[in-house]
Amino acid sequence: MSLIAKDPQARIDHAIDWSAYLAGQSVIASMWSVSPAGGLTVEDAAFEPGRTSVRVSGGAVGHVYRLTNRVTLSDGQVDERSVTVRVEER
Repeated sequence: MSLIAKDPQARIDHAIDWSAYLAGQSVIASMWSVSPAGGLTVEDAAFEPGRTSVRVSGGAVGHVYRLTNRVTLSDGQVDERSVTVRVEER
């Protein structure tokens, strides 16, 4: 899991390159979630066969959030990756 530092006023994009994990499969669905709920907001999300992306905004200074991407692959498998987002004045 990686760490991203984010200003509370910033809107940032984050992407995950799934191609190294797919072994001939492709991403057919993608869902992003934030834990704990509230504060950090998922504004927009998209996916391609080997890559997913999200734009997040907000968050409270000093708080740490887990941003998780859960994907469904073309063979029906489900996988997820998470990133930690720490909100700080930058």
